[in-house]
Amino acid sequence: MKQPKLSILFPRQDEVTYREIPEESWHDLGLDALTEKVAAQPQEVPLLRRVMMSLTADPQVAAFRSDVFEDIMRHPEIRERLMKLLDRIKMFYDYGVVNRHEGDETGIWDLMHRLEEYHDYILTVEAIRECLSDKDLISEGLINLRDTVERIYQDQGFAALRRDVEEMRISASEIRSLTVGINLNDRFEAVSMGLVSVNGKPFTKSGLLKNFLASVNPRDEIVKEAEWNGSSSFYPANTEVGLLESVGQFVETSVVLRNPLAMMSLARIPASDGTANVPRQMDSAATMLTSRISRRLRDTLAQYLNVSVREMAELIPELVFYTRWAEYIEKQQQRGWCFCKPEAGGRKNRAAGMEAKGFYNLKLIDSGSPEMTVPNDLSFDAEKRVYILTGANRGGKTTATQAVGQLFILAQSGIRVPAERFSYDPADRVLTHFPADEDRTLDLGRLGEECRRFRELFIRCTTDSLLLLNETFSTTSFEEGYFIAADAVRAILGRGCRTIYNTHMHKLAQDLDTVINTDGTEGKAVSLVAETKGREHSFRMVIAPPEGQSFARDIAEKYGVTYESLSAAAETEDGI
Repeated sequence: MKQPKLSILFPRQDEVTYREIPEESWHDLGLDALTEKVAAQPQEVPLLRRVMMSLTADPQVAAFRSDVFEDIMRHPEIRERLMKLLDRIKMFYDYGVVNRHEGDETGIWDLMHRLEEYHDYILTVEAIRECLSDKDLISEGLINLRDTVERIYQDQGFAALRRDVEEMRISASEIRSLTVGINLNDRFEAVSMGLVSVNGKPFTKSGLLKNFLASVNPRDEIVKEAEWNGSSSFYPANTEVGLLESVGQFVETSVVLRNPLAMMSLARIPASDGTANVPRQMDSAATMLTSRISRRLRDTLAQYLNVSVREMAELIPELVFYTRWAEYIEKQQQRGWCFCKPEAGGRKNRAAGMEAKGFYNLKLIDSGSPEMTVPNDLSFDAEKRVYILTGANRGGKTTATQAVGQLFILAQSGIRVPAERFSYDPADRVLTHFPADEDRTLDLGRLGEECRRFRELFIRCTTDSLLLLNETFSTTSFEEGYFIAADAVRAILGRGCRTIYNTHMHKLAQDLDTVINTDGTEGKAVSLVAETKGREHSFRMVIAPPEGQSFARDIAEKYGVTYESLSAAAETEDGI
């Protein structure tokens, strides 16, 4: 991804590689619904996605973003002031410099737009300078932005730009109409046209222009009044039949409204009479008739070709990203939810790790309360590389698996994470393998689709990756699924990537020492259990042997389906 040089999200762009998170992973982790809640309006959702789905394993980028976010959190007045620029700066994206291509025509309409872009650029520089100048900033990103804006503001060229733009805007705002003279040949056919005057008032339907026949040459001054003597009618430019209709039957005109300043275009003139060039002349009338204005605009704006309007425009979406997340987290913290600043580390010849204390899934914010939510602890290190997560249905396994993926993506985006403490080595990829939709399994079958997807994910994994598996290889018989899963986990250990494998195959966790951890690698697979207490879900994940058989026994006893309970029930029934 090539990013603008002036950025508070993408530092050192020539040195850093960003990889896009797969759409499936984004959906599996519940981030699609989350970003819709964070965005203030629907059009901001793609912006949030674009930033968060651009992942880099560079810890310096993660720390850079995290520091910027802390400054934004500590200074709500910054985001309040800069968000007021959004509607104005939106023009950059709809019409202006961001979407302009090299070689685009620079007629009067384009020049007027560029004039407004420079005006908005001036306002942006002044606003950023004002709201950052007296703040105790800690982040490299905002400090660099403050210094850059201050240099721009103090430059003599900026003062000249501000003066010239203001003068040009005042002049341009006075233009309300143009008076045009048309020369005719002996057959009353239009052969040329010229500008009579540039007027400060619009025409009305009031008659013939005063002194029309005498006004055949363009003037430079703006005429404040457009006077009519009432002896003839003015034909507005938005009619289908044009100005010359009443002059004679040989010429029929039509209007081409290419933009608000567009003029008339003659059509269907006989090609044999030597006047075939007239439509071409009339087609460019807007720029030709306003050549004095265009020339002055072009000469003035040409002095500022190196002004970084694009870079300043690209900063606004980055500020939107930080601001919307700051507003969301600030609101949730006021409700009692815990968030912390993540701590990014570098690997430096050791296995990529992670330590999370008191973390939870963000989707619980909508369905519960801080008091009722059970936080969890989990770590990856050189020895613990793969967790085989087992437990009863609805015990929180999938929720915990999603939460780990959310921690990494939020942290690497620079955002505070839902945890008491979170330190980590950034992941180069966050990959998920959750149950596939039914319509994706018609050709290969569900097991075939699972195997194909897993192979693709596995090949992309590195020692820096995070791999999250949810009920993978569970769509076939237990024996077949167990055989495939055991081989897959052994291969993952050889790869060295951090992995959570959420599965109902308790035997896989029971056989870790005899089947899985047998290749002599430093990294091991560990049994992680969704704990139960008194036959109730605790929603806490603990390192322990699988509870599969003992938990099933408890459930059987609770509902009276053990051999003893069933036999006793049968004897009672027989005795009735």
